[in-house]
Amino acid sequence: MKVLLGTLGISVLALQYPLWMGDGSVRALNLLEKKLDEQHRVNADLQARNRLLEIEVLDLKTGVEAVEERARSELGMIGSDETFVLIIE
Repeated sequence: MKVLLGTLGISVLALQYPLWMGDGSVRALNLLEKKLDEQHRVNADLQARNRLLEIEVLDLKTGVEAVEERARSELGMIGSDETFVLIIE
């Protein structure tokens, strides 16, 4: 009887090991769920950035104000009816 119970106990442990420690185990599933949640956060951030870039591209294609603003801030350009004043401290 002891041998039968011992064998049964060992076989239960042998069957439980892959469930908790092997490939496709509960632990591996938890790690994959954490990675999936992180990837969802990264994707949401990238989608928000893409929306902003799409709005900016559309504005640059259709609006003159955005092009003028870019030329002023990034290239230092001035309009033909404007006076440039440089103050040196």
